[in-house]
Amino acid sequence: MTSAIRPAGPTSALLTKQLPRRSTLVRKREDDDTSQPSSPSKRSKVSFDSDVEVRLVEDWEKSPVVIQESVRRAIQKHAIGDNAGYDRVKAIYAPTNEDDDAATPTSEKYHTAALLSNVAILDKKCADLVHAVLDSDWLERPDDYLHLFRQLLANLVSAQGYFLPNVLHMLVDNLTSTLPSQRRTNASSTVPRSQMYARVHKTLQYLLQIIPSACRTLLSVLTKIFPHQSDSRRAHIVYVHNLLKITDYAPILQTDILALITERLVKIDLQVQEDLEEIAEDAEEGVVQRVRRVQSDMDKILDDSEDSDDESDTDDEVDQDILRTKEVTKNVEKMDCILDMLFAYYDQQFAASSASSQASSLNVLLSQFQTIILPTHRSRHTQFLLFHFVQQSSAHVDVFVGLCAQTSFDKKRPAMVRQAAAAYLASFVARGLHVSSDIVREVWDYLSTELKRICRESEAGCRGPDPQRYSTYYALVQALLYIFCFRWRDLESGPDEDYDDDELPSIYSEERQWRPGVKETFQLNLFSRLNPLKVCSPAIVTEFARIAHHLRVVYVYHLLETNKRIRLSRYYGSSSYTQVNRETALTAQKDEDRQHLDEYFPFDPYYLPRSKRWIEGDYREWKGIPGLDDEKAIESASDEGEIEDSDVEEGTETEESNV
Repeated sequence: MTSAIRPAGPTSALLTKQLPRRSTLVRKREDDDTSQPSSPSKRSKVSFDSDVEVRLVEDWEKSPVVIQESVRRAIQKHAIGDNAGYDRVKAIYAPTNEDDDAATPTSEKYHTAALLSNVAILDKKCADLVHAVLDSDWLERPDDYLHLFRQLLANLVSAQGYFLPNVLHMLVDNLTSTLPSQRRTNASSTVPRSQMYARVHKTLQYLLQIIPSACRTLLSVLTKIFPHQSDSRRAHIVYVHNLLKITDYAPILQTDILALITERLVKIDLQVQEDLEEIAEDAEEGVVQRVRRVQSDMDKILDDSEDSDDESDTDDEVDQDILRTKEVTKNVEKMDCILDMLFAYYDQQFAASSASSQASSLNVLLSQFQTIILPTHRSRHTQFLLFHFVQQSSAHVDVFVGLCAQTSFDKKRPAMVRQAAAAYLASFVARGLHVSSDIVREVWDYLSTELKRICRESEAGCRGPDPQRYSTYYALVQALLYIFCFRWRDLESGPDEDYDDDELPSIYSEERQWRPGVKETFQLNLFSRLNPLKVCSPAIVTEFARIAHHLRVVYVYHLLETNKRIRLSRYYGSSSYTQVNRETALTAQKDEDRQHLDEYFPFDPYYLPRSKRWIEGDYREWKGIPGLDDEKAIESASDEGEIEDSDVEEGTETEESNV
């Protein structure tokens, strides 16, 4: 079978054409190229220029992107145990001495920006790196670095809330009198202290704006770092100044911060009172007079690098009483300065035109009074903050007087608190220069009514004076006696109740006219079975008896003579169904004086030299009784004259005998 022959066509013609050769990668040799081709099995030799310097690239020469990546890798490798790069990052923020090679500002700035970019992976495992950053000397850096550092702190506490207490602790620690960076390196700073404090406040304000919930944690840190009462005066001044500054941009913490300052101030106040009782009496009288006035310029105090108050006494032979007196003087200065700062702070608050702002400030003071000052026994100076600012308005006077009176009769409160409230009520009404006569009469009527009720309810089952059972009653009677000694002119009746001293009738003139109930109140209570004059402070009772007799309101001297034969120990826990305790020679003398009420009145004269200026126009000084104290002064002068005359006569006789 013959094969079929296909006819030639266009397709077959193309197939018979020769395909073109594919070009190769071999360079075409030029006609003028006479060089021999190199062997494909050999490589060309590389020659190095000996003049080129070979070195490692420093961090400051690296771009921010490169540093950011290297920091990220260092943190990631640290998580698996490779700490080489991680330690190099920590070294950037490590404190160094002047002789050491410190990181350049540019390098530190780039690394801080890198940490800001990688803040999400800065977990608890990186705590040592975070602490190194917080301990760095960031306060002395330029403004652009400060802005970057604030952003890092804000992002850090936002992403990693675990570090919030550490960040706040670092910031508050930089508000103390000794900066942490200077404690570590003992190096002086080129930036003024006041400017550093301003930078810290700006950073803290920024953080509180970003994280408002950080306020609770901040309050805990502020309490923890508050200087101890034995620390220097400057340490307290600087810290209190910065605490008051925080209230400007964190008003939610105002009440708590002011309460913290008041609480610590009361502790210093009590310590001063204890120290004054321990030192010699002659030294006590001169402590306040030796208190020096410190610098009034707060900027100078803040910028001062010295944290001590005075030169130290290193001589071992210095008398211990002198050293103790100096220590007490420093504490008095410390308390005086803090009070002056608080007076100035509250003065700005009460100067506000808004009535609601003034009411808010008053509520802050009243809250501190109820929770801190009132329960503290024998506070001496702190309460004068209330004394001054309450008298700014008659409405404020009504509120404070009402609070003290209500607390005095509140049976739910402890007996000590009720007695203290009665003392505050009496002392404020007696000493307040802006307490009107109407307030005096209202308080008198209120106390008289309550005392009358208590006396009638208790007298039937009473067998004699019992300080334990009727302690609140005796405190109220003593308050009434104290008020009468100072404000007896307001208890007289008549169209003209304000007498001038020269218009006061003498003891031989017509008897004075008293408001209804004044004499009756004294007769009912002082001569009752409760016998309050036996329990009240002897000093108050003696002064009252002297004035009351001179003014012919009541005569109690015969009762005082009778009370000398009464022992309080016989009536402890007396009641209608209990027998009088047996009296022995031991119980007759033991604790007799301690059963009397304390003659503590919280608004006694104020002698702190710096802060005294705030109450000079609010305080009622003791005025002698015309016709009574005048005679006493004349008798005293006469006695002194007789002593001088006798000395002269003795000296003359001696001279004559010598002749």
